[in-house]
This record gives sequence, C-alpha cells and structure tokens, in this order.
Amino acid sequence: MSILLNRETKVLVQGITGKIGRVQTKWMLEYGTRIVAGVTPGKGGEEVEGVPVYDTVAEAVSKQGAEASVFFVPAGAVKGAALETIEAGIGLTVVITERVPVHDVMEIRARAQERGVQFVGPNTPGIITPGEAKIGIMPGTTFIPGHIGIISRSGTLSYELSADLAAVGLGQSTVVGMGGDPVVFTNMPELLEFFEKDPNTELVVIIGEVGGAQEEKAAQFIAQQMTKPVIAYIAGLNAPEGKRMGHAGAIIQEGMGTPQSKIAAFREAGVSVAEYPLEVAELARKCL
Repeated sequence: MSILLNRETKVLVQGITGKIGRVQTKWMLEYGTRIVAGVTPGKGGEEVEGVPVYDTVAEAVSKQGAEASVFFVPAGAVKGAALETIEAGIGLTVVITERVPVHDVMEIRARAQERGVQFVGPNTPGIITPGEAKIGIMPGTTFIPGHIGIISRSGTLSYELSADLAAVGLGQSTVVGMGGDPVVFTNMPELLEFFEKDPNTELVVIIGEVGGAQEEKAAQFIAQQMTKPVIAYIAGLNAPEGKRMGHAGAIIQEGMGTPQSKIAAFREAGVSVAEYPLEVAELARKCL
C-alpha cells in the first residue's frame, strides 16, 4: 500500500514535448512509472520515449485511461491546463511548476475540491512511492521502500533525510513534496490524514520550514486525530524576520511563522522534534 501513487497508476505528462518534460519522462519511465500518455497542444501524433502524445487531456483519458497527471508547463499556462485536467476527470495532478500566481492556485484548489480531485504543489519536486513509481523530479536512488511516510515543504531536505533514513535501513512508504509556496493545493493535515489511513505507514516524518502556518495546523490535527507516531524537523531556526529563505513561503512576517512557534506547537501535540537533520533517523529508530 501507499498513498496517492503506486506502480499501477496510469500517468499523463503535460508538457511532455518540452526539454524538461522529455528528460523527466525518460527518468520516470526508467524508475518504473506507468506513463501512458503525454499532452502538448498541437503536438498530437508525436511520441516521446515511446509514449503517445495527444492534443488534449480528454483524448489521453479516452484512449489511454490516464488517471494521474504531472505538469511541466509554464506558470502562465498552469491554470488553463489544470481546469482542463479537472474537467477530464483526472484524479491526481502534481504541479511541478514554480511561480504560479497565488490567485490561480486558489481558483484551481477551489475547483478541484468541488470535483473531489487531488492536486499537489505547486513548486513541488513531486511524489514518490519507493520501488514502485514516481511523479516529478525526485532522484529515485535516494529512496528505499519501507514504512515511513514523509511530508516535506523542501525538496532538497526530503532527499537528504530520506537518504539518512535509508542509511540505517529505514525506508519510506510514500514521500510527498507538498510545495514551497505560501498557498498550496493540499495542506499538511490533509496529507497526514492519507498516511493515517494507510496500513503500510507506521510513522510519519514532517519536514517543515519557517513561514506560514502549515505546521501549526498539522500539530492541531495530530493532537486530535493521529494515532501513529510523528517526527518533525523545522528548517530555518535562525531565519531573520522579513527575509525570504529559499521558498516563497519561507518567510517570517510580524512574528508569525517562526520556527519556535512551530516547534512549540508540535511538542505540545506530542510530536518528537529533531534539532538537526541527522537526528530524524535516530528518533525514527526509537519509534519503530
């Protein structure tokens, strides 16, 4: 079992004929992802790595049964592509694209919720179920199959901490990069609920960072609804107020979104909080 993605998931790549789309399609296929179609308007009839390309998402769904999608499209094209994907009945969409306008994200999220479909991102490295499939740009060699679910606001840290866990023999059930923007499609509590219901996940690791209130909301969910143990690490402990640290969402404003407030919320909810990245593996071994 896993959340959101497995080896049977039929994946569609939007923007497959672009430079990044072509390269990432090759790597996703090599990892084992079941990519059944690509979509680039005006490029229908072509092939990329043996994958048929269609002009519309509706065609890809009708002819290949696509059920999940990954976006390698420009920020300005995300809204139109997302609405098309929702209308075509795609159940899971992962938006890798950076710099998507916030109002577009909010409109897409509202429409997706109305239709009961799942979006992840934007500005995300994607999702990987180790040993089965990946959607996005995560390096497959960093992860091994196991029973730890990971939710991360940072792509780089998700790779680093997964490698640390793998080094001591602890693998992952699914790793989800939720995105580093101030507004994202799927919030941390929603992802926690997926892992709570997954019988293959025994422990959840949250990789948070300064800015926003995702971690505080997660702590509230954990205190009220999680039965599985949770470990957290918050990056940016020494981040100065008003300065963006990497992601657009990683900024402390008017005393809000501080690492101290996030750590306090997690500890109050009974979450073990690592002081440095390598400690995550140490805490995980004690929990399992």
